[in-house]
Amino acid sequence: MIPRVSCLLLAWLLPAGLAMALAIGEPLEFATEAQQRQYDTLVRELRCTVCQSETIHESNAELAADMRRRVYAMTLAGQDAEAIVGFMVQRYGDYVRYRPPLQANTLLLWASPFLLLVVGGFTWWRIVVGRRHMAAYPAFTRRERALLDRLSREDTGRQP
Repeated sequence: MIPRVSCLLLAWLLPAGLAMALAIGEPLEFATEAQQRQYDTLVRELRCTVCQSETIHESNAELAADMRRRVYAMTLAGQDAEAIVGFMVQRYGDYVRYRPPLQANTLLLWASPFLLLVVGGFTWWRIVVGRRHMAAYPAFTRRERALLDRLSREDTGRQP
């Protein structure tokens, strides 16, 4: 039973592994270790604009493969990381960065976690204060209690 499950699992995972191997392509050769590090860093920091939730290193999209080739060629040509990222931003926009810079058009993006925290804290505080005020008031006045008792007797058909 276990060998059969293992074979099924292997048969299920093998195509995914092969697809990843084909997407990445042949091993790349660099002139220096610094170029290798720069390339590895950049492909993990640039977003695939097709997949939107993956880096170009992880993506199997053709656009991501083209972006990897472009980063590789620019790295071999001796361009620094800033120039390569600048080229990608110019071509694809700030969205291509996984960590967009703090600019006027990205201010809301950077501030939104703090704004959500403040709004959530204010909402929690209003609920807590509201519950305290509810507990301070009696459930029913004597008049309301008498009316409720009268209505419940009428509803059940009992007489006083």
